[in-house]
Amino acid sequence: MMVQRWALGVEYRGGAVHGWQRQPHVPTVQGVLEGALAVVAGQVISVIAAGRTDRGVHATGQVVHFDTTSHRPSQAWIRGTNALLPDWLVVRWAVVVSEPFHARFSARSRTYRYRLVSDPVRPALETGLVGWTHRTLYLDFLREGCACLLGTHDFSAFRAAECQAKSPVKTLKRAEVSQVGNEFHFVFQADAFLQHMVRNLVGTLVRVGSQEEGAEWISELLVQRDRTRAAPTFSPCGLCLIAVEYDPCWNLPC
Repeated sequence: MMVQRWALGVEYRGGAVHGWQRQPHVPTVQGVLEGALAVVAGQVISVIAAGRTDRGVHATGQVVHFDTTSHRPSQAWIRGTNALLPDWLVVRWAVVVSEPFHARFSARSRTYRYRLVSDPVRPALETGLVGWTHRTLYLDFLREGCACLLGTHDFSAFRAAECQAKSPVKTLKRAEVSQVGNEFHFVFQADAFLQHMVRNLVGTLVRVGSQEEGAEWISELLVQRDRTRAAPTFSPCGLCLIAVEYDPCWNLPC
């Protein structure tokens, strides 16, 4: 039978599993999703994601693709798969795409949001969904820090030691922050991200936003390219992959 390539929009809470990537003996988003899709397809399914999120990181706009010779209507891939998935994971849409499409390599950019609560006392009701700092943050200083990050830079100072990306040079198209009460929303959009890059950026911006460092410190870190000089990696809890952008020719609903 003819092979079909399907693209899916996926949403999940990352606190329940050990990250995206399939691993032996522990639950992961990829492993759980592939297991449910295999039941619907009646054959082994292997999915490729636009971005491999770490343990504790969430997604509302993850995109994956897979190939199959089992021809099913889109609602089978959505409702049938969702009936087999746990509450923390859901397929939001399914679209047939032509073979050149690739969830990772066809992506133009990815957008992450980080929700951070600034309060002397840690939050309870949204544990796992928001990051937290006891420091008092100032929106104007945070925005000054974000402005220093825009453009194409070597982001080695914000790269995890185990990062396997071929190049640390990335183009940050958006680096924005807004405030709602005691909660700060950071939005970062780039062609691609290094491992832990967003969490490292947030940790550094917290120091600037609390006036522990000036915004010029961020520019210095970019030039120095030394991870040990930047702030520690921030918690994954508030991080969410909210969008993956593709060429309109693919007619994806994301």
